[in-house]
This record gives sequence, C-alpha cells and structure tokens, in this order.
Amino acid sequence: MIMACLVAAPNVAAQQPLTLEECRSMALQNNKQIAVAAQQQEKAAYRVKAYRANFLPKLSATGNYLLTTASLEREIPSFYLPTYVPDGSGQLVPNILTSVDGVPIFKEYAFFPGMELNLRLNGTYLTGLRLEQPIYMGGKITSAYRMAQLGEEMARLNRQKSEAEVILQADEAYWSYVRVLELKKVAESYKEMLARLATEVENAYKEGMVPRNDLLRVEVKQNEVELQLLKADNGVRLARMNLCHVVGLPLNSEVTAVERPGVFQDEALPLPDLSSRPEVKLLMRQVDLKDQQVKLVRSEFLPQVGIGGNFAYANGLKLNDSKLLDHAAFSAVVSVQVPIFHWGEGKNRVRSAMAEKRVAQLQQEELTGKMELEVQQALQAYQESVAAVELTNRSLSQAEENLRESRDRYDAGMETLSNLLEAQAMWQKAKAELVEAGCNAQLATTRYLKAAGKL
Repeated sequence: MIMACLVAAPNVAAQQPLTLEECRSMALQNNKQIAVAAQQQEKAAYRVKAYRANFLPKLSATGNYLLTTASLEREIPSFYLPTYVPDGSGQLVPNILTSVDGVPIFKEYAFFPGMELNLRLNGTYLTGLRLEQPIYMGGKITSAYRMAQLGEEMARLNRQKSEAEVILQADEAYWSYVRVLELKKVAESYKEMLARLATEVENAYKEGMVPRNDLLRVEVKQNEVELQLLKADNGVRLARMNLCHVVGLPLNSEVTAVERPGVFQDEALPLPDLSSRPEVKLLMRQVDLKDQQVKLVRSEFLPQVGIGGNFAYANGLKLNDSKLLDHAAFSAVVSVQVPIFHWGEGKNRVRSAMAEKRVAQLQQEELTGKMELEVQQALQAYQESVAAVELTNRSLSQAEENLRESRDRYDAGMETLSNLLEAQAMWQKAKAELVEAGCNAQLATTRYLKAAGKL
C-alpha cells in the first residue's frame, strides 16, 4: 500500500485544477478558429486602408529606354521644281513650293540638291512623373470604401461569433468532464456499499444463516458495478482528452475540474436582446453590403471625371548625328467619360444587384425569426433543467431515506436482501440523475446566454 501511494503521488501532484473561467480563457487563447477570425479581421483592416488611398492622388514615375540596332537611312536625289504650274483652268500660276506670298523666287526652275538622311533610334530614353487624381467616379470609390468598412465590421462580428461558440464548446467539454468524474464517484460509492454488504452476507453464509443464493445475488451486483467503473474510467479519460483539446493543452495532460454540479443555483436570467447577437448584426451588415454593391454597379454607368499631370524629359533620336530630343515638358489632361448606350447592360446589372439585396433582406428576416425561436427553446430547456435539479434532489433525499430504513429493517431481520439491493440501486440511480441534472442545468444556462446575446 505504501509503494502504491508513492507511485500514485506524483500523478496526483501533477494534476492541474481548472475552473470554468480558466477553461474559457485558455480556449479563447488557443482556439484555431479564433486565430483564423483574428487574421481575417486584420486582413479586413488593411483592406480598408488600401481603399482609403483611392481618395488621394497617385504619383508614379515612368522610364523608357530604347536599345536597338534599327535605323532609318535614305538618300534623297536632287530634283527641279518649276516656278509656274497650271491651275485648274489651264492658266499658269506661281508654284507655292518655289514662291513666297505668290511671288516667284526663281525665274524658271528651282534646283534642289540631293541629301542623305540617317535617323538613329538607339539610346533614346524618356523619364517622367505622373500625377493622377479622380474627381468624380460616379460614387465608385466611396462605395468600394464603404464596402471595405463593412467587411472589417463583419470580420469583427465573425470573431465575436466564433468566441461565443468557443465559450459554449469549452463549457460543454468542461461539464462533460465533471459529469463523468461525478458518475465515477457515485459508482465507487456504490461499489463500497456492495462490498460491505457482500462481507456481511458472506459471513452470514459461512454461519449458515443465509442461503448461497443471497451471496450470489450480491456478487452479481458487484460484477455490474465493476463494468460501470470500467466504462466510467474510459469516459473520464476521453472526456479529459477532449477538454485538453478544447483548451489547447496536450491530450495526455493531467487536469481536474474544480466546479461541481451540486452547487447549481437558480438565478434570474437576463432578458434576451437579439440585436446584440453577432449573427443578427452580421445579417444587417450583409444587407448594407448588398446596398453598397448596388451603388457600385450603378457607378460603372455614370460619368467619370479625372485629372492628371505629367512631367517628362526626353533625350535621343539622332538625325545625321544631330540630337532631336533633349528637353523636358509639362502637360496636364482632364479625362471625362460619359456612358451613352450599352444595350441595357447597366440597368440589368443594377436590377440583378437589387435582387441580391432583397434576397439578403429575406434571409435576415427568416434567420431572425429562427433565432427568436432558439431563444424560447433555450429558455424552456433551462426551466426544465432547473425543475429537473429540484426533482432529482428530492428523489435523492427520498432514496437516501428509503435506503436507511431498508438497511435498518435488514439488520433487524425484517427486510429481505432483494429489497435492500433494490434500495441501494435506487440510491445510485437517484445520485446519478442528480449529477446529470446539475450538469445539464449548467449547460442550459450557457446555451440560453448565447441564444439571448448575453454571452
């Protein structure tokens, strides 16, 4: 026995006691869904900043450099041009190519000597700065920015929704672990009760005071409780592993629950407020998002106005070894685009977006009605669980009193062994039902708070 205690002592000392609030906090910190929701919220925040930049002017630098072996070389031959040429009526008039203001500068013919042209493109480059500023885009920039803001808010609400779900998941894992722990204790108490009775019956059998049938009857009950303990041990191990998984601990961690279902107290529940539920807010933001989508589609078929400025420097493009480009220039442009006719594309796309908005509104109404029903069901389940705690407490008191009287009568020789075994079984059943009712009441409270938007 001493060696067994020494071996078991490190395991007991290594057990980590956990309260319900600690489990909730650990689950929120280590849950992967919460981490994903946090990253989605961060992503949405960066998207808002990116769309906000569309309201500001954009400055960009450009540069082009041409590297080529191509060139344009051509020889222009010499030629003569007449001083006078016939007009449409056949009369001779001064040739505009050999006259100034209608006065001939040559007597009869003008001679133009030939020349060689060599145009080289290699080494030509162009650099500059461009500034662009939208003036009016039909509301496209504003709608896109508002949609990004709604996306950020929806990401935040989705994180709240995930947190409420994780809290409920942590409560379910915690109270499931408490339940199997308490049921194991009940089975162990029942086993000790049967062990004491078995000793008494065995001694009486040896003295020839009771038949062997009584001893066998007690041994059958002992076998049943051994099977119950085996199932309870497996249930405790699996429930502990599930709790460790939910709170983010290694599955083989030794943890124990602090709370007990027997301390449940019926308290006044807060009134439901569906408007505070993340799911309801998400549905509302979804409708707002569809409304902005309608405006965004409509903006594509409205006039768009923007201005831009360019400052550029060009160098290169040689003609007969003479550089043609070597200067900087500034230019400004105003861009206006007015859609006129697109075969009804804009009208149909806007109508399609409006239909999507109506679908979102109908879904909001339907799901809101389901949530109201969920609140009533959660409230009813809570009320039933409270009643179950009261009834099982009463049943346990009655079972304990019945067991006490049956035991006294059995000791006095006025009660049969069968009646005593039945009284013990009734006590075990009442005790187990009280454990179940207490854990169910705790979970019913959490489920109601989540459905009522108070979690």
